[in-house]
Amino acid sequence: MASETEKTHALLQSCSTESLLSSFGLGIFCLVADRLLQFSTIQQNTWLRALSDNAVHCVIGMWSWAVVIGVKKKTDLGEIILAGFLASIIDIDHFFLAGSLSLKAALTLPRRPSLHCSTVIPIVALALKLAMHLFKLKDSWCFLPWMLFISWTSHHIRDGIRHGLWLCPFGKTSPVPFWLYVIITSSLPHICSFVMCLTGTRQVLSSKHGIRIDV
Repeated sequence: MASETEKTHALLQSCSTESLLSSFGLGIFCLVADRLLQFSTIQQNTWLRALSDNAVHCVIGMWSWAVVIGVKKKTDLGEIILAGFLASIIDIDHFFLAGSLSLKAALTLPRRPSLHCSTVIPIVALALKLAMHLFKLKDSWCFLPWMLFISWTSHHIRDGIRHGLWLCPFGKTSPVPFWLYVIITSSLPHICSFVMCLTGTRQVLSSKHGIRIDV
């Protein structure tokens, strides 16, 4: 179990000037990217709209995780790419529900697919954490539940701009205001870092990614 001193230093690292500036940049990216996607050239082309939208999900996922770990080594890029993959792969459930590889069918579903239920996120993250504990992977892969949580949550919050959040079995919310989406997305890495500090996960990441913690 990490000492209180270790937790304090890890928390300070997660709130460093570099980290805060990166989060600010993430917020600016969200603001600009989603405005650019409203251009008629993109909106009128189904494939271009779908690919651009998914690409933005991917970049937000990668950027969010980069804020959490800091990019100190080339090996960190593997985790960042994985975070982007997790943030974008959710949309595959559109095709599963449609039962077809047709993009038109995937975009005209009678209901929202299962991975777009926000209640699923904590359930899957906790199940993954439990599985890792059972298989004794909690140190080397301790980041995975948190990465999944950040990547999927950022995807859901962004989708919430148009459709609201689906919180089964309670129904769905009103569409998320754009300004709130930008604030939540840019703040999410720091919120997760804070909780990770409390659970000791942040300290393991700090050691793994070469972030020096003086004790």
